[in-house]
Amino acid sequence: MKEFDYLVIGAGIAGCSLVHFLKNYSTSILLIDKNEDVAFGASGAAGAFLSPLLGKPNKFKDLVTKSLNFSINYYKEFFSDELINCGTCRIPKNQEDEEKFQSYIPFMDFEYEKFEEGYFFPIGSVVKPYEVCKKLSKDVDKLFNFNVTKIERIEDFWLINNEIKAKNLFLTTGANISLIDEEYFDIRAVWGQKIDILTSSKIDINYHKECSLSKSKKIDENRYVVSIGATHNRFNKDMKNSSYNLELANINKIEHNEETKEIIEADIQKLLKKANDIKELKNIEVIDVKIGARASSVDYFPMVGKLVDSKKSIEKFPHIKNGTHIKNENLIMKDNLFVLNGVGGRGFVLSLYLANQLVENIFNNKKLDDEITNYRLFSRWAKKQK
Repeated sequence: MKEFDYLVIGAGIAGCSLVHFLKNYSTSILLIDKNEDVAFGASGAAGAFLSPLLGKPNKFKDLVTKSLNFSINYYKEFFSDELINCGTCRIPKNQEDEEKFQSYIPFMDFEYEKFEEGYFFPIGSVVKPYEVCKKLSKDVDKLFNFNVTKIERIEDFWLINNEIKAKNLFLTTGANISLIDEEYFDIRAVWGQKIDILTSSKIDINYHKECSLSKSKKIDENRYVVSIGATHNRFNKDMKNSSYNLELANINKIEHNEETKEIIEADIQKLLKKANDIKELKNIEVIDVKIGARASSVDYFPMVGKLVDSKKSIEKFPHIKNGTHIKNENLIMKDNLFVLNGVGGRGFVLSLYLANQLVENIFNNKKLDDEITNYRLFSRWAKKQK
């Protein structure tokens, strides 16, 4: 049986970012995914746009701002070939949106200027999802097409499918949280779709209005490739008989059923309509479609760090259910089990920053911000238990 010091399940941008920073401290690392390669889930279906969050000061905006500054600088230094820093024009969708923008002006964290019908942010960028994840996970042992169905704590190890042992286990599985047996760990799957098109229209920068439109890549004298994303679907019914199934692997390489095809086609038309509201796109041919489930927590903040063992914590402190406050450090945690999840539609902004924070917390005891840890979710959940 193979043994590793660090095992990461989930090879999207969160998992690949984690193994990248873990490499600074260990060579005994394994990255596992049910798909055949990195970035084959939500990360591969992402537009991978890097853009500021606009608004008045709040903790989430502060987190995005810190993450964007960190990530942009990191991409520039180590992954410049995968970064396209051409700026983004943010266009208000209506008069109300314009008025909101004006109210945000005193609180802008990044440079901008009036441009066309919107506002141009030079920091706005896009990265190449697959290439970034590939390079982040370079020189790390990998196991693909491996569906993890069981994790079990045996003595000082985590046992994976009764086949692999790991001293430390990291779950970066996004919207599929079937391996986490904790009710408070609440994730919503938001299914997104990105399309690549061929067009005779040249787009010089990134745009965002009700969708995002990428700078075009020239193919020949009359044709360019442009990426458009993304849709936001939350399904209220069971979708297990479609490709919108969190348990399926390699969903963008399988044959879709009719229900899935209908949703995909409707979303293509939505994206094309929204994109044409930004820039007129001529002679369009859709050449690639990808779908994926973004992971969003109930309060939209990411979830980083160790997991609270709810059963053992409530057994030790039953008055938690009455609202009694227990210091986080006194709660019982799951041994050597960590998560990095809930990065939503900002995975390529947040993940590098959060992965670095988590690794520094583990190896150098650097404190994680309270708003990104799992304590907050446990505390809210526990007070509702009777």
